[in-house]
Amino acid sequence: MEIMGTTQVASYCGTKKSCLFPDPPPTSTTKDTYQSYYLPGYRYLSSWRPSLLHKVVSDSHSSDKQFTPAGRPPTVLPALRSSLHARYSTHDWHHANMVQLKGSEACRYNAGRMNTNSMRLMQDKDQLTYQMQEDSRRSLGERISNIDFWRSELIYELECLLKETQALETAKKQLECAVDEMQEPLKIALECLYRREKRKDIDLVHDDVEKNLIKEVNVFKDCQEILTKLARKISQQLGINRDAQHALEQDLSDKNSAHFIDEKCFNLRNTSDSISFYYGEEKADGTVSVPATWAKFSEDNIRCSQHARANSVKLREDTEV
Repeated sequence: MEIMGTTQVASYCGTKKSCLFPDPPPTSTTKDTYQSYYLPGYRYLSSWRPSLLHKVVSDSHSSDKQFTPAGRPPTVLPALRSSLHARYSTHDWHHANMVQLKGSEACRYNAGRMNTNSMRLMQDKDQLTYQMQEDSRRSLGERISNIDFWRSELIYELECLLKETQALETAKKQLECAVDEMQEPLKIALECLYRREKRKDIDLVHDDVEKNLIKEVNVFKDCQEILTKLARKISQQLGINRDAQHALEQDLSDKNSAHFIDEKCFNLRNTSDSISFYYGEEKADGTVSVPATWAKFSEDNIRCSQHARANSVKLREDTEV
């Protein structure tokens, strides 16, 4: 077998040069015109394969003129042989393509799985959000019902308290009128006693008339004192009624505001306008109120108003007596 990179030796292969096509003599024009071409940045790279190939080709041109003594062309240079062995084979090329294909398939599979997981997560969060919104709407509906109940109770109690306060004020005016009306009979009885004191000698007797006049004066004074004390109690009770009325009105105003806010929140939808996220609003202050203390507050106000109305009724009865 022949050495790799050499040609077969024939009888017509010799050292005789061809006369038809002689080698052109080298000229300076050819040498200066056709120079080696390097890519930008590759001039100083000794390991770049095109430069190595250029070196081998240039060496082969210079060695074409030299023949072995036996008349056979020289073998391929070792540098060219090493470059041929350093190249990849067809199997390596197909293997690299398969590796790239499998890598892209794996990336596509992972992307599809991630897309599926993302869609499932979005659906789960959407369903959870819908469920939470339904729970919030149901809670808001119950809250609105509770506010309506307590608001109706406050309105009813406030109307009853206002009527009772008005009736008590009327009773107070009647008491004041009664005290003023008793002033004239008292003056008359006292005038009678003063004039009877002008009697002389034996006529200055302590008779039944004088006893009845004294009794009448005492009764008038006692009645005036009782009516005055009752009027003072009524004045104090009117102050208590006004305090209870103020508490009821303030509580009713708060209930109206809460009802307006909760009703607006109940009617909000995902497509509503002017929906903003307020950071930190979910951190509610639990020390302000809870449903139990909220209901107890309104219940205490109503109970206080009922107690004030009961005292007012008793005072009115005493006034009528």
